[in-house]
Amino acid sequence: MVRLDKKATRLYVLDTNVLIHDPAALYHFDEHDVVIPMTVLEELDKHKNGIREIARTARQISRTLSDLTSQVTFDEIQSGIPIPRITGESGKLHFLCYRDLKPFDSLDDSPDNRILAETCRLREERPDASVILITKDINLRVKAAALKVPVEDYLNDRAFDDSDAMIEGAQVYTSAGPHGASLWEALNVEVTVERIDHHTFYQLSGDMPRHWHVGMLVSDSENGAEFEAIIRELGPTSARLQLLTNYRHHAGVWGVHAHDSRQNFTLNLLMDPEIDLVTIAGNAGTGKTYMTLAAAFQQTLDQKQFERIVFTRAPIPMGEDIGFLPGTEEEKMSPWMGAFHDNMDNLLRNDEGESTWDNGATRQLIGSRVQIRAPSFMRGRTLNDTFLIIDEAQNFTPKQLKSLVTRAGRNTKIVCLGNVGQIDTPYLTANTCGMAAVVERFRDWPHAGHITLKSVERSRLALAAEELL
Repeated sequence: MVRLDKKATRLYVLDTNVLIHDPAALYHFDEHDVVIPMTVLEELDKHKNGIREIARTARQISRTLSDLTSQVTFDEIQSGIPIPRITGESGKLHFLCYRDLKPFDSLDDSPDNRILAETCRLREERPDASVILITKDINLRVKAAALKVPVEDYLNDRAFDDSDAMIEGAQVYTSAGPHGASLWEALNVEVTVERIDHHTFYQLSGDMPRHWHVGMLVSDSENGAEFEAIIRELGPTSARLQLLTNYRHHAGVWGVHAHDSRQNFTLNLLMDPEIDLVTIAGNAGTGKTYMTLAAAFQQTLDQKQFERIVFTRAPIPMGEDIGFLPGTEEEKMSPWMGAFHDNMDNLLRNDEGESTWDNGATRQLIGSRVQIRAPSFMRGRTLNDTFLIIDEAQNFTPKQLKSLVTRAGRNTKIVCLGNVGQIDTPYLTANTCGMAAVVERFRDWPHAGHITLKSVERSRLALAAEELL
């Protein structure tokens, strides 16, 4: 990236892909001015027709620009349209139109090159300002840098700055003694223990760790922990922790037992009626889908807490697309539901190791409570009394995942499963995918919980592949 001159006025030139990626990008530049070249408007016009998401987004941007221009005079459009910002600051919107634009002789007359030429022309006309091109196109950023044009990626949509910065949802203090005895000394807090309706609570007083958040696991060990609790309430000088149920040995969830603290915390989140949204991250083979299905069937078939289980995932291929699929909605989704069928096969094994999943009566019983749905047909629905499982959540954009999470109606629990290290959707990264956005935005909501699983249960080969490939 070309180093930016420290000048008072900044003009941000937006590429088309920035507006497509975030239609509200105009409002995210504080007090600085935003510039939209005519080439960008032409590209938006080409994208506006159709029923795809990009067409809807292009029409949304066009309506926003129409609303802004309809309220001002032609002279005000020339001088800049005021844009009220969330921060209270007010920048201006400018349109860039050159009738005598000179293209680059050595480059093709493509939209990207015209935007680059328009940016260079603006820099020549405004030596008093820092003109910065904002684009998500890597090649365009490289071209701009080669021409010594200040250029940046659009970062406002990132949930965090580094993919390693996604919260783990757990804090393990390995030096703590039995029942957290030395933990309280290390944290320098006073502890009061109380028992209410078969639940044990720890009321802490003192300066709380800054990295703690509501819904976080606090444990004294990764394996064989004697103290495991979830943070229910948190303030600068106080916290309230609730001791977790131990699902390791005698108590299980539909026959599934936890092997370590993170798995035990996962089962607690899945079974907790006070937690409406659960996000579970982890590498392949950590048991995300397995534990989630076990908790779903326990609460649907046994406890009758929910009426149905809805399972969905993004139908994004890892390689080349195999083309259109015949049949009903469930039949079309069936090839994408391999994880569901594999886990059902394991969950329904008896003591002799035989699976009853292929039994017709078993499939009919479970099928009456399980719905496999395509995310494309979820818009507009209200899911009541439902346990909704969203698999491969890292392949959704934040907007797509929002449209699924907002389907929640009365008595509905939503579980998002994903691995930000395995994103198959083009143009999404570990920082910008829907999974990352949900984890970060809900981190302080008391009815949400997140955990990152680390122990691979699939096989030693799967573990080695995650580490070596």
